[in-house]
Amino acid sequence: MAHHHQVEHAEKHFTSSETVRDIVIGMSDGLTVPFALAAGLTGAIGGAIGKMHLVVIAGLAEIAAGSIAMGLGGFLAARSDAEHYANEYEREVREVRDVPDEEADEIFDIFQNYGVGREQSTQVVEALRRSPRQWVEFMMRFELGLDEPDPRRALRSALTIAASYVAGGLIPLSPYMLLATARPALLASIALTLLALLGFGYIKGIFTGLNPLRSAFQTVVIGGLAAGAAFGLARLFS
Repeated sequence: MAHHHQVEHAEKHFTSSETVRDIVIGMSDGLTVPFALAAGLTGAIGGAIGKMHLVVIAGLAEIAAGSIAMGLGGFLAARSDAEHYANEYEREVREVRDVPDEEADEIFDIFQNYGVGREQSTQVVEALRRSPRQWVEFMMRFELGLDEPDPRRALRSALTIAASYVAGGLIPLSPYMLLATARPALLASIALTLLALLGFGYIKGIFTGLNPLRSAFQTVVIGGLAAGAAFGLARLFS
């Protein structure tokens, strides 16, 4: 009974990890890119009053464009996974139909790798030969190591990444919407974003199996460097 529970848990964990990965991708870019842009623009306007709305407008435009681009990227990645699976599936169907003996030998080889001899695996091969569809499924799974992608995954992935990007992007922009002057807004944005990056890097570490503290530190350093570079360059050119 305990064993059955474990299998169920693994399945659930696997699907949730894909969603978590999408949220991680969207949030980390959403925190970093608009943060760097807002910092750069603050550097360019040099604290001029009345120009604050420019930072907000540019930031929102970037969030809109970025979330669409990121979502589209996620959509296309998931779509190409699905196409790859479909192409491989068709090829396996053809091979099972046209060269069954070679395919049967491949099954023997697969079992050989697991230390199961020809005599023991003959029955399995015979059974699979009788049901071509199961045979193809078996080859997809054990020869190619491919799981059938969820057909709804592409759209779900796109929307998850886009929404996470928007949520991430609004964090560094919020001080510019609430405060009247650029300098305090920049400082508040830095403080908020670094906190968010810390927390986010920590969570990312837990899910990716890295040391959470090291992951938090890395995320902050990358975000900080991006914003610092944008701010410095903007000051240089303005």
